[in-house]
Amino acid sequence: MRYVIAKGSFLFLFFWSFTTVAQSALTVKKSLILMGCAFELSASADSEEIAWDAINQGIEEITRIEKLISSWDAKSQTSEVNRMAGIKPVKVDKELYDLIYRAKKVSSLTDGAFDISFASMDKIWRFNQTEQLLQDSATVSTARAKIDYKQIILSPKDTSVYLAEGMKIGFGAIGKGYAANKAKQIMSTIAGVKGGVVNASGDLLSWGESQSEAGRNISIANPKNKNQPIAWLKIDNMAVVTSGDYEKYFMSGGKRYAHIINPKTGYPTTGIASVTIICPDAELADALATSVFVLGIKKGIELINKITRVEGIIINDEGELHQSKNLKLNYY
Repeated sequence: MRYVIAKGSFLFLFFWSFTTVAQSALTVKKSLILMGCAFELSASADSEEIAWDAINQGIEEITRIEKLISSWDAKSQTSEVNRMAGIKPVKVDKELYDLIYRAKKVSSLTDGAFDISFASMDKIWRFNQTEQLLQDSATVSTARAKIDYKQIILSPKDTSVYLAEGMKIGFGAIGKGYAANKAKQIMSTIAGVKGGVVNASGDLLSWGESQSEAGRNISIANPKNKNQPIAWLKIDNMAVVTSGDYEKYFMSGGKRYAHIINPKTGYPTTGIASVTIICPDAELADALATSVFVLGIKKGIELINKITRVEGIIINDEGELHQSKNLKLNYY
């Protein structure tokens, strides 16, 4: 059976056969909207009842996380941190504190290419596929001045977070990966569950047994022709996450600008159509996919090659594929 899976602006073709490996194992799946995007959760278990229990618990966990990290929900701790920017620190749950701490570590690792304080740019650009004039440099510079992960002050003593005046944080580049990790953590510990997949609108995390003797295969589609795959790879106990410009972009002067903002310039990125990251951790993969988009092909591949158990694919605007040194792709 073939699944078409899109993450915002890129597309996977996900092949998963339901040929039974163990006679008692059953697989069920559910598709729904969570965190403002399409999710699909699948579970293989000793019985249909156990499989559905795993899926329902995974959904509950993702819903809980959304309430914690959403910057659109006025009642969330994240919204409170943003409201109190420049006023006072906000004590948050250790879970949110730790997520922000890890986000800052990725910012350091990528020399600021990843930065959750990019949210201060949310009113500047409109990624609606139309032709637009670029914003003037003064407007962009004013908004960009509020982006600085080093000004996110964390206090481990009371797990509080303080932002400088005018700053905002948002988890659009890491939240779905984190939610996938947490859902998998819950689902995989339920007795009788053999394996599963959490697909957070293209942030895909698989684990355990597949119901196919061939395992789970992911086809990488061409951003210029979403129905034509370029290559495929087998994944087991891995996350595959893509950032791309297939839907969220605008045109200006004949150039395509992706929805991913370069935190150092305040301008949207150009030249890359998609970045795919493969590694065991969906949260890290999510963050790195955005980071590599900002870093560009040369620096992006260099970063991927430095990190253990991380592989990547970059496709530029001309459709040319670049990959990390240890990734084994299968071509059609």
